[in-house]
Amino acid sequence: MITCFFVSDIHGQIPRYLRLFEAIRNEKPAAVFLGGDLLPHGVHTKISDTDPIQNFVLEFIQPGFEMLQQELGNRYPRIFMVLGNDDPRSAELDLNHGETSGLWEYIPSRRIDFGDFLVYGYPHVPPTPFLLKDWERYDVSRFVDPGCLSPEEGWRTTPVNLQEMKFATIQQDLDLLAASDDLTNAIFLFHSPPYQTNLDLLTVEEKTVEHTPLDAHAGSIAIRRFIETRQPLITLHGHLHESPRLSGDWRCRIGRTFCFSAAHDGPELALVRFNPSLPQNATRELLG
Repeated sequence: MITCFFVSDIHGQIPRYLRLFEAIRNEKPAAVFLGGDLLPHGVHTKISDTDPIQNFVLEFIQPGFEMLQQELGNRYPRIFMVLGNDDPRSAELDLNHGETSGLWEYIPSRRIDFGDFLVYGYPHVPPTPFLLKDWERYDVSRFVDPGCLSPEEGWRTTPVNLQEMKFATIQQDLDLLAASDDLTNAIFLFHSPPYQTNLDLLTVEEKTVEHTPLDAHAGSIAIRRFIETRQPLITLHGHLHESPRLSGDWRCRIGRTFCFSAAHDGPELALVRFNPSLPQNATRELLG
C-alpha cells in the first residue's frame, strides 16, 4: 500500500514543519507533496528568541529534511515541491541546491515519474490583490477581477520578459505542460484550486469594488476547465485558507478526478493522506 502526504500553505511556521517532520518520521510515507506558500513573510521567523533565521530554506527546511534522510535511509520519501504566490521566486536557487543534494524534487511546470504514476507541478495562480507577482498569471484571458492587481503591476524578485508578463496564461501553460500525455494515472500538484468548487471560497461578505460585487470564488477557471477536459487522477490544491471551513469540505470530485485541499486557516498543520491507487479513501487530519 502506497501512502502519500500532502501539505500546503505552511507559510514558514516552524511548529507546522515540526509536525510534518514528526509525521514523516513515524509513518514513513512513500512521497510527500508540498503545495506552495512554504516560506515565511519577511525575516521574522525565529528558531528561538535569540536565533533569527535569515534564509529559511538553507537554515531550516534543508537541515530538517537532511536529518530525516539520515534517520530514514532507504525509507526516506520522495519529496515533490512547488512554491506559491506568497513565496519569492528568488528562493529557487536554494531549492535547486536541495534538489541537487537529493533532498527533494522541485517541479514547477515539470513532469516527474513516480512508479506507475506521473506527477506534474504547477505553481501559478490567477491575479490577486497582493503586490508580489512572481507566481501570478492571467487565467484564461487578460481579465482581472475587481480588487485584484494584474501580473503587470506589483513587483517581482526575479525578472520576467515583458511578453510573458503581458500575455502568458495559466490555460496556455497547462496545455504545454500536459501536451498529449495520458493523464489516467496523473497527480497534479497545483497551488491554486479550481474555480467554483468547495476548494476556492473566500469571505467577501457582500463587499464591492466600484459598485461591482466581489466573486466569492477565487480559483482558476483554466485549472477547472483543464480538470474537466483532461481528467487527471488526482489534483492537489492550497492557496485559499478559509475555503474548507466555509464550504465544509476539503475535497471535491470533478468527473473522475479527485481534488484535495490542504489549505487551512487555523494554527494546525492540515495533513492529507492518500493512496494514489485508492484516492476515494483519502483523509485529512489537523495536527496541532
